[in-house]
Amino acid sequence: MSSGARVRWGAATSPGGRAGNEDALLAQDDVFVVADGMGGHDAGEVASAAAVASLRALVGRGAGPDEVHDALLAAHQAVRAVPSTSDRRPGTTVSGVVLTVHDGTPCWVVLNVGDSRTYRMAGAVLEQVTRDHSEVAELVADGLLLPDEAARHPWRHVVTRVLGGGATAVDPDVLVMAVSPGDRMLACTDGLTDALPDARIEAELKAEPDPQAAADRLVATAVAAGASDNVTVVVVDAQPRPAR
Repeated sequence: MSSGARVRWGAATSPGGRAGNEDALLAQDDVFVVADGMGGHDAGEVASAAAVASLRALVGRGAGPDEVHDALLAAHQAVRAVPSTSDRRPGTTVSGVVLTVHDGTPCWVVLNVGDSRTYRMAGAVLEQVTRDHSEVAELVADGLLLPDEAARHPWRHVVTRVLGGGATAVDPDVLVMAVSPGDRMLACTDGLTDALPDARIEAELKAEPDPQAAADRLVATAVAAGASDNVTVVVVDAQPRPAR
């Protein structure tokens, strides 16, 4: 199925300050996602890989929001099936976009569970389009914590939703946005956003017109800035196809 848009993309990952890499990514045809296996859980790298493998069923389908939602529920069960050797079940975040066509208009289906993020850069302005599922994000939303304080808060890595983990069910965020000319989408794990503020991420994306070069640059910049966690990014550029 045609996505109704021309796309170019790039992807990069690094262990950062960790000995191993528990992140995973999928960038193929019309599906672009990152997953961050939960540190402190068993088999985080297996959990993120299981989520990505499950979501691979969406590739080439031009999947709409209902299909993406159902795929996330299936991915949740796939991660829950990962064996555990302790009381803490393996889990993973996931965030990214799927290209589709809705009512004849090319659209992004944005998906998110956890505190990995998806951003949109349109008109050279970067905007976070997902909402973090974390204790700190909820404190900010409730007016109990200032946004500037969130980056330093000791609970900033406590997530409230994951694929897998101890919960039997998951409530993923799925939203639809029309593709605008010149859109650049960024899906990233929190290793990037912990190391670099949004303004720096925006500047690095502007510095490289090629999406693969932009992905490589973001990861290298985060590592150089002292990223303490795994860093994974997928950069997707899209242009709507002209109407026939």
